Amino acid sequence: MDFINKKMEEFWDYLSGPELWIAIGGAILKIIAITILALIVVRIGNKLIDRIFESRSSGPFRMTERREVTLTKLIKNTLKYTVYFIAIIMILDGALGLEIGALLAGAGVAGLAIGFGAQNLVRDIISGFFIIFEDQFSVGDYILTSGAEGTVEEIGMRTTKIKSWTGEQHVLPNGNVTQVTNYSVHNGLAVVDVNVPYESDIYRAEKIIDDVSKTLPDKYEVIVDVPEIIGVQTLETSHYVIRVIAETLPEYQWAGARIIRKEAQDALYSHDIQIPAPRLVMYSRHQEPTSLEIQRGQEHKGDE
Repeated sequence: MDFINKKMEEFWDYLSGPELWIAIGGAILKIIAITILALIVVRIGNKLIDRIFESRSSGPFRMTERREVTLTKLIKNTLKYTVYFIAIIMILDGALGLEIGALLAGAGVAGLAIGFGAQNLVRDIISGFFIIFEDQFSVGDYILTSGAEGTVEEIGMRTTKIKSWTGEQHVLPNGNVTQVTNYSVHNGLAVVDVNVPYESDIYRAEKIIDDVSKTLPDKYEVIVDVPEIIGVQTLETSHYVIRVIAETLPEYQWAGARIIRKEAQDALYSHDIQIPAPRLVMYSRHQEPTSLEIQRGQEHKGDE
């Protein structure tokens, strides 16, 4: 019993003594100092990265804006992860007094074991590197890949984030980005089919569409050049189809098609050319033949 009481008194003296609280206070101060230092290093590093890319934009070696944004985000993320990892190591070693060597050795053995099952992770990281290196797409591009279509928000070391035009965010592992359709590299092509009824003269309809097309590049900046009339595309039941194409800015081929369609419709309406409607001709079994039908029947008998 005396032994237990003695140990309890020693433990209480240790808890109430200044050495423990000085050590705890010193560890807390070290953790705070390391955290603040890491935040400062990350902030200063981000500013230096921005300044480096700003100076390169005015230097002899220039790059596209979308590639610059992509590389800036990637380098900033790499810097952040590296500094935070070093800060955690410093906290464990300097503030908490843990044996980092043994911890890293154990982590290395565990990492080797996990690595055999982390082949997808390695594939994602390597694929992300080649996406950046080959400039397949960049932040801000509008792409279609792996069933996801939208604007690229971020290209990370392992995943790519794509925001669709309806607001959903798609997070794709870089290893799954196997085939990419990039709409932001070259100018787009707007393709518009205008339906015109057979009662309307084809040359007059084409002239109206051509006149309004010449005014579109000055009215809408998304349309690069004067739209071109290809000609009659198809002959339908109640109308013929005039196809119009126009070069637009990248990603604006759909907006350009809507503009051309609207302007062509307004111009045709203003010249009394209506949009054709489906037609249905019905004959009654008990309907009396008309004089024209009787005359055609008589002519047919005479030919026989």
